[in-house]
Amino acid sequence: MSARKFVPYANESDVVHVGHLMVENRLDRITLSGDVDLTADQAGLAYAKQLQQLLAAIVATLEGQELPASLPKPPVRTVANPFE
Repeated sequence: MSARKFVPYANESDVVHVGHLMVENRLDRITLSGDVDLTADQAGLAYAKQLQQLLAAIVATLEGQELPASLPKPPVRTVANPFE
């Protein structure tokens, strides 16, 4: 993980990379994109442990909150096309 501690749902800026998997912090969600191979070697074990720590922190944060059944969809707004 990065030198700075990843605190789930704390801000809109933290990003952690595990292999080519990107874990993006948001105030209301964590976004995972990309991929990582958990190979049967020391590198795969290191990636698996990183993911385990990240997911444990995410689960602990969620369990420590009162959560709605689901989040409302974000508002959609139309903006003028700047290329017209």
